[in-house]
Amino acid sequence: MPAPALPGLAPAPDAPRIAVLIPCYNEEVAIGRVVASFRAALPGASVFVYDNNSQDRTREMARAAGALVRTETLQGKGHVVRRMFADIEADIYVLVDGDDTYEAAAAPRMVAKLVEERLDMVTGTRLSEIEAAYRPGHRLGNRLLTGMVRAIFGNRITDMLSGYRVFSRRFVKSFPALAAGFETETEFTVHALELMLPVGEVPTAYKERPAGSASKLRTIQDGWRILQAILGLVKREKPLPFFSWIGAGLLLLGLGLGLPVVWTFLETGLVPRLPTAVLAMGLVLLSFLAFACGLILDTVTRGRMEAKRTAYLAIPGPDFAVAAPAEARRAG
Repeated sequence: MPAPALPGLAPAPDAPRIAVLIPCYNEEVAIGRVVASFRAALPGASVFVYDNNSQDRTREMARAAGALVRTETLQGKGHVVRRMFADIEADIYVLVDGDDTYEAAAAPRMVAKLVEERLDMVTGTRLSEIEAAYRPGHRLGNRLLTGMVRAIFGNRITDMLSGYRVFSRRFVKSFPALAAGFETETEFTVHALELMLPVGEVPTAYKERPAGSASKLRTIQDGWRILQAILGLVKREKPLPFFSWIGAGLLLLGLGLGLPVVWTFLETGLVPRLPTAVLAMGLVLLSFLAFACGLILDTVTRGRMEAKRTAYLAIPGPDFAVAAPAEARRAG
């Protein structure tokens, strides 16, 4: 199949192949509109819908709208993303949710930004004044979780949990997708920031779900899972600071319990609170053990990061040369 041209651009023999990836679970109300809008916004792209055990007519509606429909039986968005990234061959990947809340018209701007600036990930940052579309609880949670990641991994992102992304082939084929659910967006962001990959953002409108469509996101449960994912990533990617903070806490606690015992011993020559002395000594020893674990794991993490960087560089970079349309440059 010939490579499709970038929307709004003159056809070129080396035009990039664009794949629109839509993970879905019970989205019969919205999926047809999503497929149609992205086919209109990116007419040269192939649109793939991956159904995740839907119990309604999601597959039929997606197929009727012109999408290539496939399935993933392991439940959870992270499993679907992992399958899509493994299966689909393209030069540029557009990932979007199937709930018709993201602006398809922004896709050409996002693709143009990725191509013009030779980026690896462009995030569609959500802008919405509709409270039902972007609930205060979700907005606050996103700010808190995004703030944590910005403080720990780098201040280059503003909407970590957006489900609207454009990726280069290099990113997709070197991304170690490990998440099972909605925490996959956190993995995207941390992977890009840790490897210092070139990333960008494009503001996009965010709207309310269509009538009859229900959100799968559970504010408390999924927020907790995302927080756990962040802590797990900090432990895995920043072990020295992580274990240093644990070691410092244990050391302070040990000193707080042990110093009064030491003063009593210096004054009287006796250790009347032997259990406290033993506990304090154990905490201090554990603190030094935590520091040692951090140092060892930091060396291991350095090796893992070098391996991930090598895997990233093993994927050929984009060699297409296109000029973004004037309207995309102005809007982007």
